[in-house]
Parts: sequence; C-alpha cells; structure tokens
Amino acid sequence: MEKNEFRAVIKIIHIDYLPLKQTINGDYYATLLDRRLHLTKKKVLFHQDNARVYTCPVSMTKFNEFRYELFPHPAYSPDLAPCDYFLFPNLKK
Repeated sequence: MEKNEFRAVIKIIHIDYLPLKQTINGDYYATLLDRRLHLTKKKVLFHQDNARVYTCPVSMTKFNEFRYELFPHPAYSPDLAPCDYFLFPNLKK
C-alpha cells in the first residue's frame, strides 16, 4: 500500500503595513507581488483566501505573469484550510 505524505513548511514571506486610512486593492497587491520577484526562482506555493483583492484581474494577471502557484482554497468550505490544520496540532490526535 502506498503512503501519501504531505509536509508543509509555513513561512511568512512578506509583511506590509498600510498607511492609515488606506485600503488594499488589486493594484496595491500587484505592487507587493512585484517586490517579491525573487520568489519566482523558488518553489513557492501561495495560500490565500478568496478575497476580491486576491482574485481580481489585476492580481491574477500578476500571478500568471510570474507563474506563481496558488494552493486552492474552496469558498465556504467546512473543512479546515491546510494552514489551519498545522496551526492546531491537537486536531491531528
């Protein structure tokens, strides 16, 4: 019988603080992706929710341009997201 194994290294790759009274939009997020060009040389799997800022055409164009890989996040899923699962080790027991 084959054993399937999933290992994850969860690492923060960027923290950004918005100026007061500014909201994030697709253009701002695309600019953040431009600043992370070094990630195109590594195997990085992005996991983010389905907020409009991440799924808008401007953001998706950048993801496709840089060939970043997105880990799917099903909308309204009752299942835990993979990053949530590893944050709560007691759930594995």
